[in-house]
Amino acid sequence: MSVETTAEKLALDQAGADSIVEAISAAIAAGEAVLTSRFGATITLDNPEDLAGSGPATVVRARVASTPFSLPRTLVIKHYPEVSGGWDPFAHEAVSYQLFTALAEDERRCPELIAQDATGRVIVLEDLGRAATVEDKLLGADARAAEGALLSWARSLGQLHASTAGREADFDALMRRFGGGDVVSGLASAVELACTELPSVLEEVLGVGTPRSVRELLDRAGVRAEAAPYRAFSPVDLAPDNNLVTNAGVRFLDFERGCVRNALLDAAYLRMPFASSAGALALPAGMTDAMLASWRAEVCDVWPELSDDAVLDSGLLDAQLVWLALSTWQLLPELVALHGGGAAGPPRTELLPFSSSDAEALSARWAQLADDAEGAGVRELADYARTLGKQLATRFQQSTELEPYLAFR
Repeated sequence: MSVETTAEKLALDQAGADSIVEAISAAIAAGEAVLTSRFGATITLDNPEDLAGSGPATVVRARVASTPFSLPRTLVIKHYPEVSGGWDPFAHEAVSYQLFTALAEDERRCPELIAQDATGRVIVLEDLGRAATVEDKLLGADARAAEGALLSWARSLGQLHASTAGREADFDALMRRFGGGDVVSGLASAVELACTELPSVLEEVLGVGTPRSVRELLDRAGVRAEAAPYRAFSPVDLAPDNNLVTNAGVRFLDFERGCVRNALLDAAYLRMPFASSAGALALPAGMTDAMLASWRAEVCDVWPELSDDAVLDSGLLDAQLVWLALSTWQLLPELVALHGGGAAGPPRTELLPFSSSDAEALSARWAQLADDAEGAGVRELADYARTLGKQLATRFQQSTELEPYLAFR
């Protein structure tokens, strides 16, 4: 039996390896085809390196082996499988890079788009090299380097928002050409559903009632999240491994959910760093305030009303509440099921990049919202969030305080 089991495992491993090799070969062929079409002469690629992207695409770094043109020595190819209707990550990635291609070089906060082809579902990008990611800095041993990476990340995010404010019509026009589905509408629907259903979920699972005043805040937050005037491009998935630390500042790498939406949803992410990422941990005291200040300095020329603390705090609280409503609504039933005695939760959606391990941080995020609401003078929300954070910690034997990232221990 053990011999058969071992043989079966080896066969599966070999099949997996063969599949990866085939996917890399297909990506290289697609990359060569789009480059040859783009430049009008044969261009060949070799020495492929699998970059193991976290999304559906095969991501490969390849050397430009031969070309009659002046091209970088290496390029990155992203090759996407076909999808059947709904959200199409290729379309969002391609449209996002096209949007940035229209900007001046010093306004881009991502790799340069070299070529793309909708038929071949391939994108060829500038290779930014083997620079560390923000995640690498957070998990390293140099606290100063980690702080610098975080501030650069916040500043680049603000620059990205400032440079794309007012370009929603351009993005929408490009998206219509690709027919890649509407992440914004899907997200808006999920926000509305989460804000509506969360009180009953909390009552059932935790025995926590939601006062009318907080229900009204939830409803308001859902509406304002979509109606706010501070609309700009968002990568949506701001996980630390998607942010590359370069000499020119942090550059964003993954736009498979890229869309134009309320920029305060991203700014709230600075107050709850990497809240949708697996294994999100804590930052030192004052770090999130410094990050928010870096972001704010970049956007106030575009949105001068955000220089008013009351306006900014109100918008950020709404955005934080939306983040927490979404993540709690999505993960709480699953967390209950993992601990026994729970029913199946609401259907998960690929529009929301949450992971089940984020549930470990739910109590800490609600406790943080309580502090932020207290500081903004929204007492009813502060009391509610504090109670909810404690109940989550008790129910699932968690702490309301996260461990810090390794760089800050």
